[in-house]
Amino acid sequence: QVQLVESGGGLVQAGGSLRLSCAAFGSIFSIGTMTWHRQAPGKQRELVAVITSGGTTNYSDSVKGRFTISRNNAKNTVYLHMNSLKAEDTGVYHCYARLRPSGSRSYTDYWGQGTQVTVSS
Repeated sequence: QVQLVESGGGLVQAGGSLRLSCAAFGSIFSIGTMTWHRQAPGKQRELVAVITSGGTTNYSDSVKGRFTISRNNAKNTVYLHMNSLKAEDTGVYHCYARLRPSGSRSYTDYWGQGTQVTVSS
């Protein structure tokens, strides 16, 4: 059974940095696009960053220039490097992957359980 597991969240002061990790575990044939989303209290989940299987990246305007998404295909892991953090970056960060499990002929959407990021001002 495939699952995504995030780590690296925590409490940080404004202006600080954090690195989130999301590893895909299980029997996996290939992984396509991977993304990070976040959900602040009382708000809808928003897309933060995207990385394709080929390494093309894209970011929301709110994090562009401060966050960097990367991936290690050998480790089935995606990262989110967050710098110059602001109070408005606070929320639960979820990773997503569209991947093809071993033995499957199709790609399926998977979500991680989320990791809390709290930025104090």
